[in-house]
Amino acid sequence: MKRAERLHALFEALRRHGPRGCSAERLAREFGVSVRTIKRDLAALERSGAPVWSRPGPGGGYGLAAGASLPPVSLSPSQAVGLMAAVAAAPDAPYADLASAGVAKVLDVLDPRTRARAELLAGRIWVEPGSVATRATRSALEEAMVEQRVVRIRYTSGEGVTTTRDVEPVLFAGRNGRWYLVGWCRLRDAMRWFTVSRVERATVTQTPCTGHAVAEVGEPPASARPVHGRAG
Repeated sequence: MKRAERLHALFEALRRHGPRGCSAERLAREFGVSVRTIKRDLAALERSGAPVWSRPGPGGGYGLAAGASLPPVSLSPSQAVGLMAAVAAAPDAPYADLASAGVAKVLDVLDPRTRARAELLAGRIWVEPGSVATRATRSALEEAMVEQRVVRIRYTSGEGVTTTRDVEPVLFAGRNGRWYLVGWCRLRDAMRWFTVSRVERATVTQTPCTGHAVAEVGEPPASARPVHGRAG
């Protein structure tokens, strides 16, 4: 990890540890560097204006000043570009447009130097997304999921058979580069996986879902995980 990235990560580590703070020794273990390096980094953060406090002696450590005004976001150029690349590479992912707007907000509040470096690095990443459903179709599927209402879809299967059916949305699943709507198909009276890019049209009805749970879909693959952002 380069020093600039470590300083960003160190700031976030102090934020996570809260008002009780953390010892330099523990931070050094977290980042795999020497205590001397951590103390030098903490001094650099303080010089940059970060609200860092220090308390010497046994039980002492470092933390962020209580009630201090913190920046709304603190990202390294690599972290910012990571968000940009993830969104650009998955335009068919659920709520991708909202994610793109969120990334734009993140870039707007970065300090000018970090934003300039992020934009320069972003120019070195190309993506070529595959075919996706129309924006109107994806918006309808997303709305149906949020509101838990039945969605009426026109769907063409891999065998080329086109049907219109009512589906109770249960979850979105991404597998092997494709996104699926998993839901209770009222036509087949069973749980079905629908490839989102094959949904030609979708309309949210006023009919509420009947309460089919994620557990009814079955056990996810061992490598699958929810996108709640928490480790484990």
